[in-house]
Formats: sequence, C-alpha cells, structure tokens
Amino acid sequence: MRIAYDTETMQVPELDEKTIADTWYEQLGRWLGEAADAGVVEPNAMVLATTDSEGRPSSRTVLCKGLDERGVVFYTNRTSAKAHQLREMPYASATFPMFALQRQVHVRGITEHVSEEETAAYWATRPRGSQLGAWASVQSAVAGSRQVLEDALAEVTRRYADHEQVPVPPHWGGIRIVADHVEFWQGQRDRLHDRLQFRFTPTTREWLLERLQP
Repeated sequence: MRIAYDTETMQVPELDEKTIADTWYEQLGRWLGEAADAGVVEPNAMVLATTDSEGRPSSRTVLCKGLDERGVVFYTNRTSAKAHQLREMPYASATFPMFALQRQVHVRGITEHVSEEETAAYWATRPRGSQLGAWASVQSAVAGSRQVLEDALAEVTRRYADHEQVPVPPHWGGIRIVADHVEFWQGQRDRLHDRLQFRFTPTTREWLLERLQP
C-alpha cells in the first residue's frame, strides 16, 4: 500500500539546507535521538550491505554502536559472512530506516577495524550472556543442530565461571564504515521528497552539501 507522506500531520520539520546540521554525524545523531524520543524500536538499527569478490551482494540488519566524525561502527564475529566479504571488498553501505518518522539515512564508505581499546571498552558494556554467546558461536558456520550451540554455550559458561570479567574473543571486534557519502531522506507530499547529501571530495578534503532530486 502506498503511503501519502504528510509532514504537517506527523509534525516532522522539513529537511532543508538552512536547518540541517553542519556535519553529517551531528545530523545523524540528531535524527537517532529524535527516533528514540518518538519510541522507535531499535532506532540504531541499520541495514548493512556488503559484496563478495564476485560482486554478489548481501544485506542484514546490525546495530550501530558508535557514531562520530570517523564514521559509524558495528561489532561482529570476524568469522562471519559479512566479515569475510569485507576482507575481500572493504567497502560497505548502511541504511537507517526510520519509517515511523518518514525518514531514512544512507551511509557508505570504506571500512576499517576499530582499535582494540575501543573494542574492549564496548565489550565491557555488553551483558555477560552476550559475551559468552560471542565465544560460543562460530558465526555463519553451519550448525548440525540447536544442541550444538547449547553445548558450546555450556562449555564456555563453565570455562569462565570463575572469571569476574569475560575476555574479548580474538575473533570478535568492531568495524567502522568511514563515510564518504551520507544521504538524508525526508518523505514529503506528492513524492517530492527531500534528499540532502553530504559528499566528501578527496581533492579538497572537504564535505559538500548537495540536494538530490527525489
């Protein structure tokens, strides 16, 4: 079913060059905060797209766990399919769907590993169960049954039963998308949606703000 976008009814301010933040990460932070205030479930969820060495795409939803001028960060098991693909083709895109607010944000750029210090700092904030699960799972590998996973979790739970802190697995860490294009999309009436793009220009080392046609 097609939706008639109506920013007046939704009381969502228009997106224009005068009101957008000076930087893409400040604007994204602003929108993520507004999504959280509006009660959007998992407002930091983003659809991550990667490709393999033959150009075949894959996408999946992950959570953005870091945002600053360097890019957006997510954490993953480095045995995962997405990690393998990023080693082959270290370029990715991520889309933040904010349907309830008639918005979306699209980020793309080259990827890099987050430092061990940053990874350790985030790891310490994770629930112990999530930490143990990261040790137990060989992400994206074929499992013969659910019991295989349960047995692996039971084993690592015993292994670290006497440890106050569960260490960071050597196969787990953060990946940052170093943004070079970031587009902000705001639904508008009559399909004349607002699209403002921050684009990094390597020659001048500056960001340009451009309006794109819908």
